[in-house]
Amino acid sequence: MTEHAFDNAVAGPTWHLAEEDHDHGGGGATILGFWIYLMSDALLFASLFAMFGVVGANYAGGPTPRDIFDLPLVALNTAFLLASSITFGAAMPHIAAGRVGRTRFWLTVTGVLGAAFVGVEFYEFSHLIDEGATPQRSAFLSAFFTLVGTHGAHVTVGLIWMGTVLMQLGKHGLSPAMKRRLLCLSMFWHFLDIIWIGVFTFVYLFGVIR
Repeated sequence: MTEHAFDNAVAGPTWHLAEEDHDHGGGGATILGFWIYLMSDALLFASLFAMFGVVGANYAGGPTPRDIFDLPLVALNTAFLLASSITFGAAMPHIAAGRVGRTRFWLTVTGVLGAAFVGVEFYEFSHLIDEGATPQRSAFLSAFFTLVGTHGAHVTVGLIWMGTVLMQLGKHGLSPAMKRRLLCLSMFWHFLDIIWIGVFTFVYLFGVIR
């Protein structure tokens, strides 16, 4: 899929839904409020990235990123999350057109990919702890678990939100309020995708080649 096609699949329907919300009244304020929330969340992650940048090389004689990171596994997990962002984008034209069945299909695929991401991350954390690489072992590991764990917690919240919306779609259909909720969820999900690209690059890749 080209970058232009992806933008058309995601951004185009998103703006259409935002305009439709404005026409029904109240939607514009909801979207603005959610943008403010996302900016506050961006500040949270910026603080966590800054913390990792300061203490990320303090190993306290413990394991280094080269010792504990399984890049092929993390790359696979990254592919899960990137694919889930694409599948959510595929749902947007169906949301705009009011096609409930196809919307639920693509959201379900997105949820499965998101659950796979959380599952792999849980496995990674469990494996590290079993190997003795616990958060209290060093400042590096404390920062790592805090940053990656906070992102994983956000994805988990997104999955709960997605499951709730899927159930509500069966009852309410694609009403203006439901479209507004899906628009906010889409913004949240793509935001997490962007944050993860930063995590994968600065924590995992730079950590291994440092």
